[in-house]
Amino acid sequence: MARTTAARGSRSDVSVERVWSGDLYARVSTAGAEGARAFVLVPGIGVTSNYFERLALRLNEFGPVIALDLPGFGGVPHPGRPMTVVQYAELVGDVVDRLGLEDPVLVGHSMGTQIVAALAATREVSDVVLISPVVNARERRSWRVLLRFAQSCLHEPPRVVALALYAYALSGARWIFRILPAVLRFRIEDALPRIGARTLVLSGEEDRLVPLSWTQEVTRLLPRGTSWRIPGAAHSVMHRNAEEVARLCVAHVRGRLPEDDHVHRVPEEVVDGSDGHEGVGLAATRGRVTELAGVLTDDDETIARGKTEQAQAAERAEGTSDDR
Repeated sequence: MARTTAARGSRSDVSVERVWSGDLYARVSTAGAEGARAFVLVPGIGVTSNYFERLALRLNEFGPVIALDLPGFGGVPHPGRPMTVVQYAELVGDVVDRLGLEDPVLVGHSMGTQIVAALAATREVSDVVLISPVVNARERRSWRVLLRFAQSCLHEPPRVVALALYAYALSGARWIFRILPAVLRFRIEDALPRIGARTLVLSGEEDRLVPLSWTQEVTRLLPRGTSWRIPGAAHSVMHRNAEEVARLCVAHVRGRLPEDDHVHRVPEEVVDGSDGHEGVGLAATRGRVTELAGVLTDDDETIARGKTEQAQAAERAEGTSDDR
């Protein structure tokens, strides 16, 4: 298990390593301080860990952040056979074990919520965060899921759309559509009652994949669940509304959120929704090109350098530099 580390010194510096499980590996990007409990971020179908770029920057103020690129996504090789949600969950569990993480906070988005739910249902963890959980039990057909996804995309900022197109190009449509049946078959509603961890459910009010009725059902099925919805946000709520999502995640881990089965609403007056303006600019663009070059040449050192350049550009744009 080799690690390649960019120059350290700021919470925006990113290291990259490969964690193997049998003949498969996950690409692991780590940023942030040592010592506190880690946040492990698991992305959804087809996308990369870059979907968490804005959230990771803010969570770094609390503890180390570990974002995963799983087999078949983000340029990570996949096996010849399609993987199931449970197999992905087993791989994530192996990553947690091999990294020696003690009671990390498991955070999943979209398909990543299925992976996290499957893992948390089989091992003891303290805290889980499910962002935009899928699949709505009442809308499990592929055409309806794709329709709801398209409807949600109309409410996403341009940066999220660009990230998605980049990620889908790396994954390839063929692999995504080979995995989609596994996503549709996995019944997250069967795993939720077996999760003993305190679980925070987050969703956007404009997310057609995760309507209020489904959010209520997910929260009700969790033994220790609480739920918050964010106005104006769609499926990729952790990007457009990274500030609110990070604040809720940290409050959840610190035990400051009510533990009930009500669906709470974040007040509109405190919603940021800045659309990720820090993702533009020459430095950020140079970092994305560097990262892509690393992916295409299978060079983790170059990937780490590109991710670090992007994170540092975002940190400067946000005015949250450690040197301020």
